[in-house]
Amino acid sequence: MAQRGGVVHAGPERPKSRDLRTLKRILGFLAPYWPRALLAGLALVVTAGAVLGLGQGVRALIDSGFAAGEPAALDKALTVLLGLSVVMAVGTYARFTLVSWLGERVVADLRNAVFNRVLTLDPAFFEVTKTGEILSRLTTDTTLLQSIVGSTASMALRNVLILAGGIVMLFVTNAKLTALALLVVPIVVVPILVIGRRVRKLSRASQDRVADVGAFAEESFNAIRTLQAFTHEREDERRFGAEVRDAFDVAIRRIRLRGTLASLVILLVFLAIAVILWVGGHDVMAGRISGGELAAFVFYAVIVAFAVGVLSEVFGELQRAAGATERLIELLEAEPAITPPARPVPLPEPAEGRVRFERVHFTYPSRPDRPALDAVDLDVAPGETVALVGPSGAGKSTFFQLLMRFYDPDAGRITLDGVDLREADPKALRRRLAIVPQDPVIFSATGFENIAYGAPEAHPDAVYQAARDAAADAFLKELPDGYDSFLGEKGARLSGGQKQRVAIARALLRDPAVLLLDEATSALDAESERLVQQALQRLMAGRTTLIIAHRLATVVNADRIAVMDAGRIVAVGRHAELLETSPLYARLAELQFRQPGPEAAGRDGDDARSAAGSPAGSEAAE
Repeated sequence: MAQRGGVVHAGPERPKSRDLRTLKRILGFLAPYWPRALLAGLALVVTAGAVLGLGQGVRALIDSGFAAGEPAALDKALTVLLGLSVVMAVGTYARFTLVSWLGERVVADLRNAVFNRVLTLDPAFFEVTKTGEILSRLTTDTTLLQSIVGSTASMALRNVLILAGGIVMLFVTNAKLTALALLVVPIVVVPILVIGRRVRKLSRASQDRVADVGAFAEESFNAIRTLQAFTHEREDERRFGAEVRDAFDVAIRRIRLRGTLASLVILLVFLAIAVILWVGGHDVMAGRISGGELAAFVFYAVIVAFAVGVLSEVFGELQRAAGATERLIELLEAEPAITPPARPVPLPEPAEGRVRFERVHFTYPSRPDRPALDAVDLDVAPGETVALVGPSGAGKSTFFQLLMRFYDPDAGRITLDGVDLREADPKALRRRLAIVPQDPVIFSATGFENIAYGAPEAHPDAVYQAARDAAADAFLKELPDGYDSFLGEKGARLSGGQKQRVAIARALLRDPAVLLLDEATSALDAESERLVQQALQRLMAGRTTLIIAHRLATVVNADRIAVMDAGRIVAVGRHAELLETSPLYARLAELQFRQPGPEAAGRDGDDARSAAGSPAGSEAAE
């Protein structure tokens, strides 16, 4: 299968579900609601008992009523049957409502638990796991479990009780016929074991193919503008159709196999009943047993056969649920690589914003053969502005990834205000940082909620002030509902410059000690860039600032510029100094500032001088 449409799994290939013991993991989610589960179990037992009691009612109806010709006995038998029917109806209602509630409640708790766990996982997990795969587990798999907990499980338990009770009543009614019936049990069990194993494999494959469909659709919808711009609709339609066909073909194979299993079991069971009827009928005619006894035996044989048929069907559903549970447990048991220490070292108060990299070496898990940073040293003083420049892939964005502790260095250490990041609580660390990325993330929410994203407890006046400082107040007020206007999927109602200013307002409201600017003005037109630069100047005031930049004209006035190449810092200094001492920086400057004629060169020099106060860069480094 092509990578474009496939599912990338985290870690090794998932183990196959060997049995139903995986479902025991769901019991932990049922435990808080044990009173309801107990009542549902009681209703289940009462209902099963009423069903089994019907057989004795039928026996009494025939032997004491019809055969004996006694109207009083007939009336009594019919009254018993009616009473048992009422008990069955009430018990069924109680069981259905209680069990359905449990199913909905358990799935709601399970979805919360899975979502909360995924939020704790580090970026390394998402390097090798598609978002569509996670969404499939969070929706499709949990929905399947809702059906199991809220319906199938109770059906299974009910029919297990009826099966066990029915077999007991068969022996009580007629041991000879029961022994004959038990001879066919191995014939019924063998298909369940053999075919059931194949059903389990196809059930898991079916769930994986459905996950592939969701992953492909999610990726296409997220890139809808690019897809349409390159007129890729027909190709995506073809690929999506292929994914749907794969899912359909696997599902049909599973359905046919399950249908074969259920049909075969029912056929074998009722063939056995036919043989028993033939033997029992001859016993009735010979006077060895009564008609009511045979009728009761047939009744119990039928409900036992029906229970076996239902259980064979339910067995396939439970196997699917075991596969779904296995997939969900993988997420619940996934451990983040970045965790707070047992006793976190508190960061100093008030925050200073001193950042230090000491002989830091790091390789990404997905690229273990290529160091992203190699023995890097850098000391950033409080309030200092340091720019990171260099060719793509030099390691600039990795600085930010490590500083936010999305990863830990393989060697060396990183400190903030003298505290090793590995010894601090990651949340406390990240509260002192704010990032303004090249491609700002705008959530499907209102303008107010987007700005307050990093400080949801902030007073509304502080949110409005941050918007004014970021030059976002005017365009937000012009929206139909002002700050309460929905900004659209990924901020579709905003321009690039407006998105950037919302991101700056978000960072301003957070009031960070360390500001990270990742090519914050690259994709903007001249007017938008001017407004964003002014907002960034206000944001940088009094803060330690690290800037990733490709366009050197935007960082010539930084306190220091660190030149990076192949994961190393090869030079540090100011713009003029680096032009003389760093061949790589000089070459980058020559490529960016050189123009064919003196007039053009003068214009470019003016651009460099006008941008000198701007801290932002042009595009992501990695």
